[in-house]
Amino acid sequence: MYAIVDIAGKQFKVAKDQYIYAPKMEGEAGAAVSFDKVLLTDDGTTVNIGAPTVSGVTVSGKILEHVKGNKVIVFKKKRRKGYAKKNGHRQQFTKVQINSIG
Repeated sequence: MYAIVDIAGKQFKVAKDQYIYAPKMEGEAGAAVSFDKVLLTDDGTTVNIGAPTVSGVTVSGKILEHVKGNKVIVFKKKRRKGYAKKNGHRQQFTKVQINSIG
């Protein structure tokens, strides 16, 4: 069984006992979270598509830790002008383990 869930404006395909890296959310490590914006569910035989969400279905999980993603380099340059600027950025993520769908 899997579901497609909207978390902070991004869609994730989740299954039971799966880890996902969602955009950083509030909460301590070990806290329980629940996502109610379920867009689609599939249990192997039937597919439920929401309009816009599937009613009565929630996905529950547990926050494992808050982590940083890989560094992204932003490099700007104008040729022949002597202008070059280099910046780096590391996005904040929350590692979530999916406990149940339903």
